[in-house]
Amino acid sequence: MSVDCVIFGFDFEKLKVLVIQDEPNEAPSKARFSLPGDLIYDDETLDQAAARVLKELTGLENIFLEQLGAFSSLDRLSKPADKEWLIMMREQPEMRVITVAYFALVNLNAFNPMVAKFAKAVSWKPVDEIDSMAFDHFDILQKAHQQLQSKLKIQPIGFNLLPEKFTLSQLHKLDEVIAGKELDKRNFRRKMIKLKIVEKLDEKQKGVPHKPSSFYHFNVENYQKLAETGFDNFGF
Repeated sequence: MSVDCVIFGFDFEKLKVLVIQDEPNEAPSKARFSLPGDLIYDDETLDQAAARVLKELTGLENIFLEQLGAFSSLDRLSKPADKEWLIMMREQPEMRVITVAYFALVNLNAFNPMVAKFAKAVSWKPVDEIDSMAFDHFDILQKAHQQLQSKLKIQPIGFNLLPEKFTLSQLHKLDEVIAGKELDKRNFRRKMIKLKIVEKLDEKQKGVPHKPSSFYHFNVENYQKLAETGFDNFGF
């Protein structure tokens, strides 16, 4: 049994995912990308294993982490390149492995990913530019992206991808990127302010080539109150 983690980040333009690479010097066209993961230790639960993998790679703890589901296809380890990797890395390369996937949301500007024991290189890749991965990790990534889109329709979890202070334009762009469609800017701003889960700060952008926008921050207390009663009609 193993865990694999889909770690999402946002650079104010694109939704990205943290991937690991077997050989850091390989040409991009030949690179074998996969999701960070590991076998589960005998003395830990699934959640503990996922948190461990996340901490080993990012150094972060107590961040948004949610179980996605189990992946148990009989041919999930059958690709020739995957078999070669398993022979090099596992004592029992033919052993069947069922994985439980998780997805995490992080502010990618808040840390520098670290090379852990299961990775020789790590990097952020735009989700919409990935079309293949090792094992069944592309399927896991697609499922995680769909889950993120579904969650966003009922709960404003996107704040986990933003820095402590942000503009409404940045928040709007994030939700558009996740949703994969344009969202009416006026309706978006009106709804966010009406829900009172963002508060305007007495601070504006500096050094920008356009009219400086005001910064906002996430109101945790109001968010928790809404979470207790349910985010009815939150979706756009």
